[in-house]
Order: sequence, then structure tokens, then C-alpha cells
Amino acid sequence: MEWFALAVVITLAMGFNYTNGFHDAANAIATSVSTRALTPRIALLMAAVANLVGAFFGTKVAQTVGSGIIDAPQGPDGLWLVGAALVGATGWNLLTWWKGLPSSSSQALIGGLGGAALAAGATVKWQGILDKVVIPMVLSPVAGIILGYLVMTAILWIFRRANPHKVSRGFRYSQTLSAAAMAFGHGLQDASKTAGVVVLALTVAGVHTGDTVPLWVLVMSAIVISLGTYAGGWRIMRTLGRRIIHLDPPQGFAAESTAASILYVAGLSFGAPISTTHTITSAIMGVGATKRLSAVRWSVAGNIVSAWVLTFPGAGTLAAVTYWLTLLFH
Repeated sequence: MEWFALAVVITLAMGFNYTNGFHDAANAIATSVSTRALTPRIALLMAAVANLVGAFFGTKVAQTVGSGIIDAPQGPDGLWLVGAALVGATGWNLLTWWKGLPSSSSQALIGGLGGAALAAGATVKWQGILDKVVIPMVLSPVAGIILGYLVMTAILWIFRRANPHKVSRGFRYSQTLSAAAMAFGHGLQDASKTAGVVVLALTVAGVHTGDTVPLWVLVMSAIVISLGTYAGGWRIMRTLGRRIIHLDPPQGFAAESTAASILYVAGLSFGAPISTTHTITSAIMGVGATKRLSAVRWSVAGNIVSAWVLTFPGAGTLAAVTYWLTLLFH
């Protein structure tokens, strides 16, 4: 019975991973598609491959999610808890995807784990959440706005006397690299988060010890998130690529390269599971502000921020309700 429960939880984890892929595909490619640097399908294929490769470089993030957020009880009760957390996170992903809001899959997962743990009376590692999740998730959008503004300002100054058409064409080609870098960072961050949850499930089932990530878990997480990425996330892509601000190729390159840099530093240096959604959205805002503050559609940005604020309690509540419902079956 416990093996069956473990298989169900791993399946739920891959379901969340798939929704993460198509929910966050826009993060990597929306700017490239909106500037016509890449066609949608080519952009999605490139992002899927980069996601696949990036997943193998994010074991620090997986370790944080797997052992630094909650202490789940051993045995079936722990598996019910992890399963409820995944249902809550996946439900929130699907709801925000349906509404076209680029909310954070990372926040949804952490919120789901926290909500399910509280409902089960398990230990929530609040200090770990503060240090590894809350502080980085507050700092990363701030860094995105500031660095996006500075990078775009530098580009405008360096190319101030260049032919605008040549500059635009050159940056359209450069966006292929910056979009790939962003997709690599998404794989490094988000595929690893799901891998961490699978490790948590294996640990509470008693078939794994320590915080190392088995290779088969990384491979499975990488493949599934890549498939989800290739499925696309057109509703959210429209929001990021067009509704916040109309981007040109230099702006798109500045936003993507800024966001990718922040993802690498957070994931490789600190193992912090930050939101790719937060990072690219804030970078777009910072880049857009170099034109003029009114060029950014702040009302759309406000709706996105509202989704961010609601994600922790929303996913946590869904997970808690799911866990309470599971008590009817065990």
C-alpha cells in the first residue's frame, strides 16, 4: 500500500512539474516572441531543451525544497501530506493559468507544503522559509527592477549614436541567446524544486536518506518540465510579452539577460528557490521604466502583484483542505 501511495505522490509531483512547465514557459520566451526575435514554436522548442539541460545544475535548490521547508512525518501520513501539498500547488497553478496571471509556481509549491504541514500538525521550518524563500523572493524583484533599469540604460548609452535599425536587428539575434539563458535558469530553478519534493516523498517513505538527489529523479523532472514547456502557456505569454509594456529587441535582451543572471546567482550560489515569474516580470518593468514611467502599464503589474500576494495563502489553503479531505480515507 505504501509503495502505491509513493507512486501516486510521484505522479502528482510530475503533474505539478508539467503545469509548471506550461505555466512558466512564458517566463523564458514571451519577450523574444513579442519582439519577433523567435517564432512561438521555435522559441518553445529552444526553451524546452534549455529547461532540460538546466535541471541538472540545480541540486542546491532541490536540497532546499526537499529538506529545508518542512519536517514531514515518516510513513503513509507523510505521503498524504506531500500529496496534499502538490494538489494545492497544482490547483493554484491551473487557476492562475486560466486567469492568465503569471503567478509564481515556486510560491505555490512552498505555500502548498506549508499549508499541508500546518493542517497535519507537522513542523514548518519558518527560519528556513524566511532565509531561503521569503527574503530571496522579496529581493529578487527589487534586483530585477534596478538591474533591468541599469542594463537598459547602459545599452541606450553605448548605442546612442548607432543606427537604430541595425541595433534592433543585432539585438533580435542576441535575444536567441538571452532567451536560452533564461530558459536554462528556469530549468535550474523549477525542475529542481519538483525534484526536491520527490526526494521528500522518498525520504518519508523510508526508501531514501540524506538530501542528495538521485539521478533518475533529476532526469524525470527535467523531461517532464520540458514537455510542459513545449506545450506552451499562451495566456500568460500574452500578459508578459504585451500587456505590461510593448518591448523592442534591445529591451527584450536587457530583461532576459538581467533575469537569467539573478536566477543563476540565487540557484547556484545560495540554493534559493526564487520565482522565475517574479524575476522576469520585475526586469521587464525596470527596462520599461527607462523609456518613461508611464510606458509601463502599472495596472496590469498591480494585478500580477496581487496574484503574488495571494499565492502563498491560496495554495496553502487548497493544500490544507485537500489534506483534511484525505483524513476521510486514512
